[in-house]
Amino acid sequence: MFSFHSKTGASDFLGLRRGRSGEAEIVYDDGAARRMVWRVTSAGCDESSLRDAMERAVSRPRVVAALFAELSTRAITLEVVSH
Repeated sequence: MFSFHSKTGASDFLGLRRGRSGEAEIVYDDGAARRMVWRVTSAGCDESSLRDAMERAVSRPRVVAALFAELSTRAITLEVVSH
């Protein structure tokens, strides 16, 4: 899959992986205290849309808020795996 690290000086990380049953999962880690995982629930969602949304989000100061805004723009839905 793929991953991105913030270039703004923060330790933010976003990555896309496959879960145990093969579904796409987005992982966020702030490098200090927060690690969150979401499962992509949108049928027919392609990796290029996810890649673009994640790459744009990780370059913003508020990565998680930017990620949800980018995914919403593309009508990509998620469910929480862990917070």
